[in-house]
Amino acid sequence: MTGLHIKLRLIARRIGCWTGAAALGLLIAGASLPLPSFASGSKPGIPARLDPEVMLIDVYKALAANRLRDAQAKADALVAAYPTFRLGHLVRGDLLLLHTQPIKTFGAASNAPAEKLNNLRAEAIVRLKSLRERPDPNLIPRVFLQMRADQKKLLLVDAKRSRLYVYERSKDQVKLVSDYYVSQGKLGVDKLKEGDQKTPLGVYYITARLDGARLPEFYGPGALPINYPNEWDKANGRGGSGIWLHGTPSDSYSRPPLSSDGCVVLTNPDLKELSAAVEIGNTPVIISEDLKFVSKEKWEADRLSANKMLEAWRLDIESTDPDRLRRHYSRSFKAARGQNLDGWLTKIQQSTLGARKINVELRDVTLFRYPDQKDQKELIVAAFTQEALIGKGKHITRKRQYWAKEGAQWKIVSEVNLQ
Repeated sequence: MTGLHIKLRLIARRIGCWTGAAALGLLIAGASLPLPSFASGSKPGIPARLDPEVMLIDVYKALAANRLRDAQAKADALVAAYPTFRLGHLVRGDLLLLHTQPIKTFGAASNAPAEKLNNLRAEAIVRLKSLRERPDPNLIPRVFLQMRADQKKLLLVDAKRSRLYVYERSKDQVKLVSDYYVSQGKLGVDKLKEGDQKTPLGVYYITARLDGARLPEFYGPGALPINYPNEWDKANGRGGSGIWLHGTPSDSYSRPPLSSDGCVVLTNPDLKELSAAVEIGNTPVIISEDLKFVSKEKWEADRLSANKMLEAWRLDIESTDPDRLRRHYSRSFKAARGQNLDGWLTKIQQSTLGARKINVELRDVTLFRYPDQKDQKELIVAAFTQEALIGKGKHITRKRQYWAKEGAQWKIVSEVNLQ
């Protein structure tokens, strides 16, 4: 047990086991990692502005060292910097009360309803826990395989941790540059239909940047819509629309992890930073229930395997042999508009105009593992520009394919021409 955990336990006894107060109980209850050691405003990837999560951690560091006056001063600074941060006000109120009597319940100084206190408790636990479980910089997100040279940022939403991670492309790999607390659908993830109050799981792209001045105040400074439902969603009968990354009303900072109608919600300062960093139509947004990470060696092997899979398909396109081409497609293939495999392959063969020889080049390739979904096979989504030289004519098509693992083989289960 670390010295910090021993101090936390002693303080817990002294103050009457203040086990609910904003995740202190979570740390006392046997957490194996210490509090993060970031200085105020210095969380990796966070600009110089004061960060509320780091400030909140500083409050608990002071409390762990039995410096109640220092903790109080830090809590005062927190609510002064973020006057609409209800969690900060609740912690400050409990600290004020702690000077005069033991505290046994979270929000002892508040008259708020039990439901609101439970929401604030959930928010506190998620905020602090996610900082203690930051991604290992030596590991790579499993969903990432390959990005185009012109794609600079990758947004990964981890629903389990209520966190949005911003990765930046660095040569062929990616590195974590910032992260934000987010809220998701009231009923969790895996959206199926309109109005189910769930956030979708999948690989998406930001399609627009909406100015908050043209939106209801509910969305804060603006919104970043994504292309839900994508082709795979449509092929599987998933419905609904209007899934955005957006801000909050100006009088609100705190919100529980499960509180939206399906959108991904950030604080207004975070939304402004994120909006300035993304490129419309070019920034991938991958929403996962529980992000997994792999070693660089494992990532490299998976990336090479995915490229070999795509290269085998390219060679069989060039062969103009329909049987060789068909072997890459699943019997359960379905296009976004319900077209079956025979119809789709006929369309491909017609595009060759009976040519005996064609030359095919694939460029600007992106490869992502699709986030795990219930009752779904392991998937890889590939997007690329296909240049086919047929006779004297050149045909250029942007494609997106969904490959599923069927036994030991990868098969295309859906495909769409993007332009």
